[in-house]
Amino acid sequence: MELAINGGLPASERYLGYGHQDISEEDIRAVVDCLRSDYLTCGPATEAFEEALRGVTGAGFVTAVANGTAALHIACLAAGIKPGDEVIVSPITFAASANCVRYCGATPVFADIDSDTWNISPASIREKVTDRTRAIVAVDFGGVPVAADEIRAICDEFGLVFIEDAAHSLGSARGGVPVGSLADITTLSFHPVKTVTTGEGGAVVTSDPELARMAELYAKHGITRDRGLLRDKDQGGWYYEQLALGYNYRISDIEASLGASQLRRLPEFSARRRELVAFYDERFAEIPEVSFQIDATPEETTRHLYCLKFDTEALGASRRFIFDALKAENIGVNVHYLPVYLLPYYQDLGHRRGECPNAEDYYDHAVTLPLHCGLTDEDAQHVVDAVAKVVEWCRERGRDA
Repeated sequence: MELAINGGLPASERYLGYGHQDISEEDIRAVVDCLRSDYLTCGPATEAFEEALRGVTGAGFVTAVANGTAALHIACLAAGIKPGDEVIVSPITFAASANCVRYCGATPVFADIDSDTWNISPASIREKVTDRTRAIVAVDFGGVPVAADEIRAICDEFGLVFIEDAAHSLGSARGGVPVGSLADITTLSFHPVKTVTTGEGGAVVTSDPELARMAELYAKHGITRDRGLLRDKDQGGWYYEQLALGYNYRISDIEASLGASQLRRLPEFSARRRELVAFYDERFAEIPEVSFQIDATPEETTRHLYCLKFDTEALGASRRFIFDALKAENIGVNVHYLPVYLLPYYQDLGHRRGECPNAEDYYDHAVTLPLHCGLTDEDAQHVVDAVAKVVEWCRERGRDA
């Protein structure tokens, strides 16, 4: 069958994006109810959303914020990261996971990923620890939680703060312990391509009272009315104090009302994503020229991304060709991610190719496929068919050569 890029019919009649929000009539009603209420921000909808997140994550404290990047910045501030410090981060992630360290004037140090799980490698983390290391920002890539027990052991040994970037993994767990209760402090994102969305939004969750107090303070200008924290306790009810240089990272009640409604559907979202991942894994296991992320406990994972590594050498085709060919088949592929240290900003700081060989090998061969609850079983089959079609075309070309 001729590839669509060469003039053939595409595998899917409609374009299948790699991610998409799932908004119900109940979600819409929740937002409309908020718009008709007395509070559009700093009101009961935000409190209800934070309470719902406590239930999902098992964390004692939640501060909902404007976006996942704000959550990461606040987590680093709460952890006391300052100029001169180093923080170990993953290279296969969105830039914000490292930028949050730079916001604090500190230095991100990139540890390599594990070649099977594509998460940050505990062995590589250990190699990167110095006397300036203060924390680890470990990213749950694609929704698969990091090796939390091993990272916790490293943090305990060297006195480091364990920050889990769980932007991809809300609804995931390990050994029955939900994401949000695995690290010292965890950050979440609610961008529209994530499992649960608020439009834009994020959260910082922790069970450490001091980290929670600092996160709350930094998210709200560094200002508090908490009488237990005020220096002058004799003032009236209007009185507040600024105790730190904070930021306006608040989420609105409009966004929070959507988030609370979406969280009620998290079990449904998780189940459907697991079904799709299981379907993909079974089908792609039959294609030797591709490999996928290894997850030891898929029954506990809510996946955000589904990525394939293509053996471009065996196929005799570049990743660029495979990417473009799948696009032409109406498969909305993407690539997650360019290693952060190879972005021009970080190269200007002195980073170069060769720092993290596993991360670079992953990036050079990776393509992200559609994974979201708007996909039907037929859509998922079209995705598989498109991959198989491109692979078979490459095989046939090789046989003809």
